[in-house]
Amino acid sequence: MQAVKNGDTVRVHYHGRLTNGTTFDSSEGRDPLEFQVGAGMVIKGFDSGVVDMIPGDKKTLNIPVEEAYGPKNDELIMDFPKQNIPEDLNPQVGMELQMSNPQGQVFPVKVTAISSEFITLDANHPLAGEPLVFDIELVEIV
Repeated sequence: MQAVKNGDTVRVHYHGRLTNGTTFDSSEGRDPLEFQVGAGMVIKGFDSGVVDMIPGDKKTLNIPVEEAYGPKNDELIMDFPKQNIPEDLNPQVGMELQMSNPQGQVFPVKVTAISSEFITLDANHPLAGEPLVFDIELVEIV
């Protein structure tokens, strides 16, 4: 059987969890994830983890922060003046909101703190700073 190499399109079932065992995503009950190996469509550790697998292989990938979503970036945490928030919005810690930059690009942020004058927003990926664990099964090389 042929083994996966860079440039191949593969289909993979996966179960992603944090190192404490908390599941953050899974393909269970859905079609397998399809991506081109080496094209940057998935995080680096997942991408390189399927190389040399053959269909039917299963393995566990322990992906360090640097090969997942990277470390948290303090520059992506900002204090936003409460006076600039729409009146009909009642932000709560943990709430996810959408913001746009001056170029009009929309990006998600999470409310992490609220004071009398500001709400603190975190634009880091929710899994930034986390090492990840994936149980994967290579379904096929397309």
